Amino acid sequence: MANLTIGEVARSAGLQTSAIRYYEKIGLLPKTQRIGGQRRYENSVLSYLEVIDVAKRAGFRMDEIRHLFHGFGKAPPAFRRWRLLAQRKITEMDDLIARAKKMKRLLEKADRCKCLDLEDCGKAFLAQRERQRGQV
Repeated sequence: MANLTIGEVARSAGLQTSAIRYYEKIGLLPKTQRIGGQRRYENSVLSYLEVIDVAKRAGFRMDEIRHLFHGFGKAPPAFRRWRLLAQRKITEMDDLIARAKKMKRLLEKADRCKCLDLEDCGKAFLAQRERQRGQV
C-alpha cells in the first residue's frame, strides 16, 4: 500500500525531495502511484534509497548505480551484481590511490624546495627524472 508522501520519504532518507524525483526520473526508484496529484510511495522505497546511498558513499557514479539496478536483467541475484561492480570499482580505487600517492610524493618534494626561481626548480626536476630513467 502506497502511503508515504514524497516529503515523508525525503525526511526519512535525509534527502531533498528533488533528489527523490530525480532518482525516480532516471529509473532508480520504481514508478509510484499518485493520489490526488501527490506521489505516494511504498515503505520499500526507503530500502532502494539506502542502496543508492551506500553505492554513492562507495564511490559509484549514477550510471554505475543505474547499472546495478537495471544492467543485469532480473536473473542475477544482488550479491552477484554487487560483486561484479565492486571488483571493477576496487581496481579503479587502487589506480586512484596509486596516483594520489605519486601526487603526495611530488607535493612533499615541492614542500622541501629551496630554489630561488622556477627555472632552477625545473632543472632540478629534469635532473631527477633523468636519474630515475637511468635506474630503470
